[in-house]
Amino acid sequence: MFFLSEIFQKTIEPKFNTKVNISDYPAPKKLINLTFGSEMKGTAHISLLLLLLILSGCKTENNQKKNLSPSEGEEISVDYASGFSIIDHGTYKIITVENPWPEAEKSYRYLLMEDGATIPEGLAYDQKIKVPVEKVVVTSTTHIPSLEFLNEEASLVGFPGLDYISSEKTRKLISENKIRELGRNEALNTETLLDLQPDVVIGFSIDGSNKSLNTIQKSGIPVVFNSDWTENSPLGKAEWIKFFGAFYGKIEAANALFEKIESEYLKAKELATTAADEPTVLAGAMYKDQWYLPGGDSWQAAFIEDANAKYLFEDSEAAGSLSLSIESVLAQAANAEFWVGPAQFGSYEELQTASPHYTKFDAFKNRNVFTFSSQKGQTGGVIFYELAPNRPDLVLKDLISIFHPQLLPGYETTFYKPLQ
Repeated sequence: MFFLSEIFQKTIEPKFNTKVNISDYPAPKKLINLTFGSEMKGTAHISLLLLLLILSGCKTENNQKKNLSPSEGEEISVDYASGFSIIDHGTYKIITVENPWPEAEKSYRYLLMEDGATIPEGLAYDQKIKVPVEKVVVTSTTHIPSLEFLNEEASLVGFPGLDYISSEKTRKLISENKIRELGRNEALNTETLLDLQPDVVIGFSIDGSNKSLNTIQKSGIPVVFNSDWTENSPLGKAEWIKFFGAFYGKIEAANALFEKIESEYLKAKELATTAADEPTVLAGAMYKDQWYLPGGDSWQAAFIEDANAKYLFEDSEAAGSLSLSIESVLAQAANAEFWVGPAQFGSYEELQTASPHYTKFDAFKNRNVFTFSSQKGQTGGVIFYELAPNRPDLVLKDLISIFHPQLLPGYETTFYKPLQ
């Protein structure tokens, strides 16, 4: 499971640019090839072990919600993500974030208004943001690719935990002192942030109790919750590019970007169905005495299923992570053919040193363990945590090439690499 691990490793015109540079991101030292379609030719075209992987409330300006129907505006197509919706009223848009954090008791409505927009009297919203925004603060490295895909990385003025950012484009801005360090997400340097005066802070909260975000909002700087990390669908996570597009007046560009990712993902998924076999798969690793691994309804489990492999814990109904004893995992998965995502372990020697139990798995014995933690940026940030939620097509192709190498001969994986 890795939907929260990134968080805690630190944790075309008018109005938008027609250039879509998704294929340029981030290619650190040519480590990552992000061109669409090229991988398919010849076939059918932890720190704290992910902080338990289980994974502030903002006061509203008006708590009485007026439910707008799509007929009062154009509803932007959101096909996979369950956490947000966008209704376009021309000179203003309404974004509703339905699930700001797990088991949240309320949703949030954000009014994005252009210069000269006429807002209906009595329209209720939680925050008002003038768009397109020019200065932003984001709080998760998963937000960085969206800014870069939209050619808006220069708008980023602050971030908590700069060392965790891996993208070379954004790291260049950091080296030029154009992005300020803001400390930690759960304890933002509010003095520095207030000095920056961003147009909006795009944050996240695991339970609605982030005091720093409350302080910022009380100062008059709008705070918007992004809950892409709560999505269980790989394409659902990636579809949050449309959320960011709305803040920059680039909905059409965001739609075009997502359509390319969606197309590549679905082509890869279809290719996987042509494999004759369905290998068995184990995931995760131990932290102290417990083995943490993806639940059966998690997005990593979805990747494994879409790669035409059998995740041995797919019957669990957990959308997040499972915590099991080593005895239970051994009983169910000792004979698993593949083992993916063994936390932060980088070698078989490290696994064996950490626990002799690891040597009892067939995947260990047969050297079929694959990690996503070995690919790092120049300051040590794990590239997977930053980019994978935004490029599920590349994650899926990685897994297909591992489970069914005959389908993607010569494919060079982006994230998953053999354990050393």
